[in-house]
Amino acid sequence: MENPVQNVSFPSGGGEAFGYLATPEAGSGPGVIVIQEWWGLTTHIADIADRLAKAGFVALAPDLYGGPTTHDAAEAMEMAKKLPPARAAQALAGAVDHLLALPQVSSSTAGVVGFCMGGGFVLSLAGLQGGRVSAAVPFYGLPHDLQVPAGLQCAVQGHFGEQDQMVPLPNVRKFFDRLSTGTTGPVELHVYPAGHAFVNDENLIGTHDPDSAALAWDRAVSFLREHVRG
Repeated sequence: MENPVQNVSFPSGGGEAFGYLATPEAGSGPGVIVIQEWWGLTTHIADIADRLAKAGFVALAPDLYGGPTTHDAAEAMEMAKKLPPARAAQALAGAVDHLLALPQVSSSTAGVVGFCMGGGFVLSLAGLQGGRVSAAVPFYGLPHDLQVPAGLQCAVQGHFGEQDQMVPLPNVRKFFDRLSTGTTGPVELHVYPAGHAFVNDENLIGTHDPDSAALAWDRAVSFLREHVRG
């Protein structure tokens, strides 16, 4: 099923994957992968890529579902459950390959930003990619098994809500304590007086927090600028 947000395709695991690519007005910049929430490659995720492009990055958001999106939580949960981890890993690996090969990308490494489900994929992708990912920024998402992925060589900056019922803060703190010895780069954890998905201004679960979102965004952009360079 085609998603109207899709505007680019790239090789992935012997097949073809799709996504949304945003390029800065300057025509080039460091590369960043944006990983979707469980809703799919929505207009919100495309807007995140556009905002990164306005900040000077070349941003690619791969479509892990291959087209479908939803605004229904029960349907989103089913879609996420049906996403084979191997297929997601292939699409994400293909996205990194495609991004770093683009002539518009000035960096030799990529940054990765992910939200909710995508936040959980961020560190897994960074571990698999080794030194090709230099900055990982998960927003309110952790690996399902709460284990630090092997192979991490990047800087990590996490953004989580203290009122998040889906990703409990005690689990976040324990994970980041382990993470501090599980990667060679610096580790930052930022906690906000907000609930889950506080950056999502489509406010699908009623937890958008503009003040926390603005602060988290500024921190993330500064972090990416520091750690994703030529």
